[in-house]
Amino acid sequence: MPEAPKSMLAYDYLLVGGGAAGLSLAYHLAQEPRLANKRVLLIEPEAKNRNDRTWSFWADEPTPFDALAVGEWRKIVFRSPGFAQIFDLGRYRYRTIRGLDFYQFVQQALASLPTQFTVLRDEVLTLENTLGGVRVRTVAGQEFTASYAFDSRPPAIEPRPDTYRYLLQHFVGWEIETTRDVFDPEVVEFMDFRSAQQREARFMYVLPFGPRRALVEYTLFSARVLPKAEYETQLLDYLANNLELIAADYRITAEETGAIPMTDHPLPARVGARIINLGTRAGRAKPSTGYAFRRIQAQSARLAAALAATGQPPADLTGDRWQFRLFDTLLLDIMQRQGEMTRDIFRQLFERNPVARIFRFLDEKTSWTDNLRVMSSVAPGPFMRSIAHVLRGRPGQRKDSAG
Repeated sequence: MPEAPKSMLAYDYLLVGGGAAGLSLAYHLAQEPRLANKRVLLIEPEAKNRNDRTWSFWADEPTPFDALAVGEWRKIVFRSPGFAQIFDLGRYRYRTIRGLDFYQFVQQALASLPTQFTVLRDEVLTLENTLGGVRVRTVAGQEFTASYAFDSRPPAIEPRPDTYRYLLQHFVGWEIETTRDVFDPEVVEFMDFRSAQQREARFMYVLPFGPRRALVEYTLFSARVLPKAEYETQLLDYLANNLELIAADYRITAEETGAIPMTDHPLPARVGARIINLGTRAGRAKPSTGYAFRRIQAQSARLAAALAATGQPPADLTGDRWQFRLFDTLLLDIMQRQGEMTRDIFRQLFERNPVARIFRFLDEKTSWTDNLRVMSSVAPGPFMRSIAHVLRGRPGQRKDSAG
């Protein structure tokens, strides 16, 4: 793709950020024949030439990136004290995609359309609405205009803990190879809550890529990240006591870490008339689970379809439904004031619902009837207390804390 020259240039669409959200929208624009005459500028400071993350998701229909999956599973298992069950996913498939594979796939697709897409290695300094468009200035001093801008930079949030809830989904994972068969390659350990909760939501997650290779990850929902040694202690304990592995039985081939913001703080879908937010900046990481990849794809498809049909973004930029925002807020409230109860809530969900209903609920595709079935399957007490907190406009706090 050609680099943009150092002069004021006009584009149809400006993409700020070339991570999952920016590249996803770029790919959907590239696949839409009715937008073939549109000129798109993507500004991203990093080369995106390393595997910096992975994305997992479930789907009951084909997606544009299925061929990139390094793993596909038809079964998951949920475990907690007193309950464990393997679930056949039916028409659903659980898949994992490596970041580098995704970056290279989309970059190659854009490179095949050099007259439509331009990529600039630079950082946006200012982005503003103008009369009938947007203007951007970069750190390197270049300026560009466009009809619309799509901004996927991480959001800058001024916390208001007296009104909203702020947690993190944080984790450390090791990809390991073992000297003997250990893993069932057909079953994902979706959530294993058997470890001590320590007043938070803590579980193990295992993606088996074969009998002797898997990603083993320790994940928490809480307000603060831990010292790295604490994650490693839990991983070592799981390998030793659950998988019966000693140090000589395996080697660590890769490591991944992360901390995904989980909040009900409002994240606007747009800024003014012409700047549209994407990805986590637009709240695409689901507040109660941290899953984002499929939500990003849904927003990208929605935007591309509307631009092709009408020349402008849709009036409803995300298609989010208010009741699911409320459900997320209620669960965040429980996690914040008594995180260890999360284990029981998920156990009740998996024990009392078909897995397809759970996935539809998490995908925000369930009907009111199914929503009532899901909510009636869990103990009402914690949610009633959180409803009271929502009504009074103050987040819940731990029982031994003020508030």
